[in-house]
Amino acid sequence: MSTALDALYAQVKPAPVPVVSLAEMDRRREGEDFPTIPVAGLELTPGEAGAALFETAAEDLALPVPSTDALYMALTAAVNTLGPAGIADITPTFESLDADPVEWPEVRDCRQFAYRLALSFWYEGARSRPMTAGEVGVAIYLSSLNRYRMADFRELPRRKLLLARAIHEGVTSVPTETLIRLGKVMSGELGGYERDRDREWLYKQALPDYHRRRFAFDLVQWNREQPAPLIVRPDSGGYLVGLTPPPGPDGKWQRPMRAEW
Repeated sequence: MSTALDALYAQVKPAPVPVVSLAEMDRRREGEDFPTIPVAGLELTPGEAGAALFETAAEDLALPVPSTDALYMALTAAVNTLGPAGIADITPTFESLDADPVEWPEVRDCRQFAYRLALSFWYEGARSRPMTAGEVGVAIYLSSLNRYRMADFRELPRRKLLLARAIHEGVTSVPTETLIRLGKVMSGELGGYERDRDREWLYKQALPDYHRRRFAFDLVQWNREQPAPLIVRPDSGGYLVGLTPPPGPDGKWQRPMRAEW
């Protein structure tokens, strides 16, 4: 595998990453699981952000799935409309609503949107996002995890621990920018996302075994019960791997097909 990766590095030289301490940049208050979301001079909890979006923009954000920047613009407009008092007034009612996907799909969506925004503002002076299915698949490919028949892997008693170790091993084996580039191509090849034909030949040099690519991607494409760390983009440049956040409001981790900055 090292020869294939050497060929990749000869063609793609990742930008130098400034030395930063993500632990010192963590915006969470002591004892809190999630950071607040800074918007229009306020610091909103995910519950408050979800309530504001639900009150003013739920229908507009339904489809297509908005970018994180679009969500932030919608939240800014909601804060300007409702003000601190309005948000405080509606939040308890919003948090008491059942997020049943049939009866209250907008509640479910707005809670997920607020979760995405909290992840985005996890670090001071940076933006962050969940790893894509392609990026997690690349990490597993690059790890030492053996390839199994899928039915056999699901029967393993410690499969979640095996996957967690594989993801950690894979994300630390290559520069984060390289992981992102390879992940985008894997999402295109195996997930039906837009394909990057110009980089596919390079990707297949680095990850030459189709059956292992398929195995790695299939393990995580729909598996949102498996944690994965954040991808962090410091304002000073470059990319880093962050911590693994808690699951979303549905008890699962996000696994988008494309990078949701």
